[in-house]
This record gives sequence, C-alpha cells and structure tokens, in this order.
Amino acid sequence: MTTIQRIEPGARMSGAVVHGNTVYLSGQVGHEGDDVQTQARTALAEVDRLLAQVGSHKSRILQATIWLADMADFQAMNPVWEAWIDPANPPARATGEARLAAPGLKFEVIIVAAI
Repeated sequence: MTTIQRIEPGARMSGAVVHGNTVYLSGQVGHEGDDVQTQARTALAEVDRLLAQVGSHKSRILQATIWLADMADFQAMNPVWEAWIDPANPPARATGEARLAAPGLKFEVIIVAAI
C-alpha cells in the first residue's frame, strides 16, 4: 500500500498531499487587495516553497489549474506565469474564471507535480 503524507495539515485542508511520487497542492493565493500580478507572484512563491518541502521543483509540475476572478486579468497574469515556469518543462495548464473564496482575491493556482 502506498503511504499518504499530509504537509501542513489544518482543520479544513492540507497545504499539500503526497501520494506515491505525486504531490497535490491546495489552491495557492496571494493577498487580498493586491493586483493580479502581485497575487500571482505571491501564490507562485508559495508553490515553490511547498514543492521544495517535499523534494520537488517547478520543473516537475505536471498540471496547473489557474482560476481568475475576472478573465480580464488574463493578459496581465500571463507574463508573471511565463517568467516563473521552467521554460524547458512547461506543464499542462488550464485557466478559467471563478468566484474565489474572498472578494479581494484575483488569482488562485492548483498544482499537481511529480516528486
């Protein structure tokens, strides 16, 4: 049986869950009220931190799902994403619009990566 490791578990969710050689990150967001680029940078820094904690890296990302509170921010967000990803190993990615957990949030990213 493959073990399951929960990283930074809380009452509602874990920051990440490792199963086998795959890590599943919870949705990462920035700070309410910041612009979409700043929120994206903050959230992606958290992705880096969580991946490092389990021995992975952004070059090992398999899939990313990005939620924007407003698709009008798509063009502003993309340069931040493109500057952050490993250009030799871009993941599969989907981006959609959704009402996020708090009114001041503009960006959320969900990551699945290999260890």
